[in-house]
Amino acid sequence: MKNSDKNRVVLLAGASGLVGGHILQLLLNDSEVSCVHALTRRSLRVSHPKLQVHLVDFTSLPQLPHAHEAYLALGTTIKVAGSKEAFRAVDFEANLAVAQAAMLAGVSRIGLVSAGAANAKSSMFYTRVKGELEEALTALPLTTLVIARPSLLLDYRTGLGQPLRLGELISIPLAKLLSPILPAAYKPVRALAVARALTLKVPVTAGVVVLPSNQLIELGVTTG
Repeated sequence: MKNSDKNRVVLLAGASGLVGGHILQLLLNDSEVSCVHALTRRSLRVSHPKLQVHLVDFTSLPQLPHAHEAYLALGTTIKVAGSKEAFRAVDFEANLAVAQAAMLAGVSRIGLVSAGAANAKSSMFYTRVKGELEEALTALPLTTLVIARPSLLLDYRTGLGQPLRLGELISIPLAKLLSPILPAAYKPVRALAVARALTLKVPVTAGVVVLPSNQLIELGVTTG
């Protein structure tokens, strides 16, 4: 069922990240979106008449402004976070806190940037945390939950002002080479395709929908 509101107000957490940055731009360019409230720990390098930036502490969120839908794109790595506990605080606790606060603000539709191998029963810490977040969000009384499960992102983080990562130098060219023979759900995908898929599906979907990498690629291409 399509959201009939032509003046959608949207909450976005993670606007400074690879996928979140694209989600932000797509929402700002959407004529049906009247306002985007970006929740962030630091200022963004973006300004727009529709954009309102809220500097927040994700461990103690304030009452959020009324909104119709929310996008959760908060994420880090264990190396950047410094520990498993710090990683979980961002990828699980902060995302869940935003979802819960967003529902209190009227949100019934949520889009989540998860991971290709997310599984709450995984023996790998990273994918287990991603899976636990998916389960926690699925348990919420939402009208819509769209879960994007991208495999490797084919984007370098230098555009975010971050140093080039050795892992990216190795994994991205290798992923491009192997993509034709990889299983569909594990094909590498552009961050923009992930963002396009989420912003396309969240306003028009009912229930819980999981989008693996191949579907993210298809939606990302067909929407421009």
